[in-house]
Amino acid sequence: MEVSRIRALRGPNLWSRHTSIEAIVTCSEAERFSPASSALLESFLDRLLERFPEIGLVMPAGAAALPSVAHALQFAALGLQASAGCPVTFSRTSETLDPGVYQVVVEYTEEPVGRLAFDLAVSLCQAALENTPFDLDNVLARLRELDEDVRLGPSTGSIVDAAIARNIPFRRLTEGSLVQFGWGSKQRRIQAAEMDCTSAIAESIAQDKELTKELLRAAGVPVPWGRTVADADDAWAAAQEIGLPVVVKPRDGNQGKGVAVNLKSEAEVRQAFDVASEFRDDVMVERYLPGQDFRVLVVGKQLVAAARRDPPQVIGDGVHTIRQLVDQVNADPRRGEGHATSLTKIRFDEIALATLARQNYNADSVPPRGARVPLRNNANLSTGGSATDVTDDVHPELAAKAVAAAQMVGLDICGVDVVCETVQRPLEEQGGGIVEVNAAPGLRMHLQPSFGKGRAVGEAVISTMYPDGDDGRIPVVAVAGTNGKTTTVRLISHLFTCNGQRTGMTGTDGVYIQGKRIDTGDCSGPKSARNVLLHPDVDAAVLETARGGVLREGLGFDRCNVAVVTNIGMGDHLGLAYINTVEDLAVVKRVIVENVANNGTAVLNATDPIVARMAESCPGSVTFFAADPHHPVMATQFAQGRRGLYVEGGDIVAAEGSTVVHRIPLSGVPLTRNGSIGFQVENVMAATGAAWAIGISWEVIRQGLATFVSDASTAPGRFNLFDYKGATLIADYGHNPDAIQALTNAIATMTAKRRSVVISGAGDRRDEDIRQQTRILGGAFDEVILYQDACQRGRADGEVLGLLREGLQGASRTRNVEEVRGEFLAIDTALARLSPGDLCLILVDQVDEALEHIAKRVKEA
Repeated sequence: MEVSRIRALRGPNLWSRHTSIEAIVTCSEAERFSPASSALLESFLDRLLERFPEIGLVMPAGAAALPSVAHALQFAALGLQASAGCPVTFSRTSETLDPGVYQVVVEYTEEPVGRLAFDLAVSLCQAALENTPFDLDNVLARLRELDEDVRLGPSTGSIVDAAIARNIPFRRLTEGSLVQFGWGSKQRRIQAAEMDCTSAIAESIAQDKELTKELLRAAGVPVPWGRTVADADDAWAAAQEIGLPVVVKPRDGNQGKGVAVNLKSEAEVRQAFDVASEFRDDVMVERYLPGQDFRVLVVGKQLVAAARRDPPQVIGDGVHTIRQLVDQVNADPRRGEGHATSLTKIRFDEIALATLARQNYNADSVPPRGARVPLRNNANLSTGGSATDVTDDVHPELAAKAVAAAQMVGLDICGVDVVCETVQRPLEEQGGGIVEVNAAPGLRMHLQPSFGKGRAVGEAVISTMYPDGDDGRIPVVAVAGTNGKTTTVRLISHLFTCNGQRTGMTGTDGVYIQGKRIDTGDCSGPKSARNVLLHPDVDAAVLETARGGVLREGLGFDRCNVAVVTNIGMGDHLGLAYINTVEDLAVVKRVIVENVANNGTAVLNATDPIVARMAESCPGSVTFFAADPHHPVMATQFAQGRRGLYVEGGDIVAAEGSTVVHRIPLSGVPLTRNGSIGFQVENVMAATGAAWAIGISWEVIRQGLATFVSDASTAPGRFNLFDYKGATLIADYGHNPDAIQALTNAIATMTAKRRSVVISGAGDRRDEDIRQQTRILGGAFDEVILYQDACQRGRADGEVLGLLREGLQGASRTRNVEEVRGEFLAIDTALARLSPGDLCLILVDQVDEALEHIAKRVKEA
């Protein structure tokens, strides 16, 4: 078994909507099911089950044998993740046309975990094949440890879960807890439990305990008196001024680090100062408030949760030592080392030993049965404490004080630490007070309290960022197809711009934000799409979605409002990446249709049978377009009362059922040259259907279509026309038989004395596809000038030119064929032979450079 390629599909993809690992796996003949190998595979399966019994839980019921070892690898990678606690369910193995070569796809929730699981599954299968040992416990421990390291903690995770429930998209911006919600101009961000609108000043105030108390006191919030101290002597002096007992803590600490409470002697104060000064230079001493420790969570202007925090403690049984009792408590699977679990393991450190000493205990003491033995005076969960939910018991006046404290400091999410006897009475009545406010508070004590019910604090945070009904999404239009994608994308973007929306656009020539190119090259993949959705100045996104990016990584978005598929035709790039037929290609192009939102729309070409069938895969509605309203697909669509666009009497007609909704004269759409360029008419119908689905007004659509011109600046390489010494030049990026045929049909409507064409061919097409391009041109042009593409893509020198020549054999019209080395020299050769009234089609390769060269020659003429 050989694994030759592993990819992470980070968005909806060819196989599913799940993020997945995809690998190419080659199995020898002995590793594939056949009568000769059946016994071997059955014994392999037995050894696999011996090493990993839980694999039977994810394999099909009653599977006595597997078709191949690749299938075993699939279930091993899925089962290892599931056994490690990862919520994964999807996997698939598909055999390619190459014998023994399979595509294995396995879902993951965290990419590093998915990759590691796949590697470990390979090792598992090799161990079963070779009958060698496999340490399952160690493998699962590695997966669990990695999963805990990379997945979001409970606080951030609860907010993300709440966003998912609201259909709000999210994206982790780092490996940590920085998360973006929403897209474009509607994006918001959190860092753990801190929102993007929280100011650095508010966070700084919260860290300064002394300044916080001054502000709260000014707001009428009861706080304990205290001050900053310089050294241990000053700490004892302050304790005497305040009156024992006191609290010693870092002035800007967090998570209870270095905090000591209820200190009643000089020795305790001095020792506590030494501990606190290890965390921060500035140390505070303040009055100790008797009572219980409560954490109140304020989000926005509301108290959303409250919990009583109890210090880490053990209960004596009269048999075990305190150290043994701590070990027993820490064995609870809910307790972990960090913040990823609902509880934290009790720290058995110097502070714990000092706390025991004050109770006349040590680590080896055996407390009597039923005795409660605190191991710290403070009740922070990060040191192993527990929490009991008391949200429903909080007195309204106490809640108001907590909200006032958060507002005074300026925190949108605030953990307010309250010390009092009970939360059922106002603070002033019982001598209680607020001792701290905390930015980015931990939420797990409210999500999964040790006792009581969890609170929906993640939902409260999301509701503060996004009002009800707001899903944080901007309109997203995805465009796929063999030809016409780029023009359609640019036209839809223009319509959005005319509608007053700041538009982000991706295509084969770059990324554009509000018409300004911010990235160059082929940007029709998921990375570019994600970058557009990340940009804060984008109100709407139009994304050209090429097959390469879908195969390589999946989509750059979870769902779109509109999916446009222009055509499939004879296809393009067939024979690459196991996409061998137009049906295979259609499955890739269909991915955007499958991921239309439930209230979204697919805009599909009714005249292309493969595209029309994609309607069955659309979760939303469908709008068809075709020039002929009587086409069977269109007729059925209208009979069912649904939307469609067609051409009638020189107009583009938008209809819903038997009702004509709007007419747009083609004479007012320059892109179509009064409707004479058929493929541009189709592009206009596709773009109009998308704008209609989004809800752009017909007045704006008409204005946008009237002001979009297909020149080198608005749509480079897309039927750009030039006048050269009385001859007509057309520059286009047509690069497959369907595009060539569409161009030939359009040019047939244009008068010319003599027609010539300049063409090359990309080496990554099939031989037949390259021949077919010139076979079409040979019946429409008098002269053909061939040049070699700048990138032969694996072809030998001159090989593509030879195939192009073969396509011209027996041409019905072409009489002169010439080969030229270099694109620009080929263009100049064609221009030198033009006379007034001639027409020359230049099929450009290096679009920007070639257009610049043509423009220069036109200007010189």
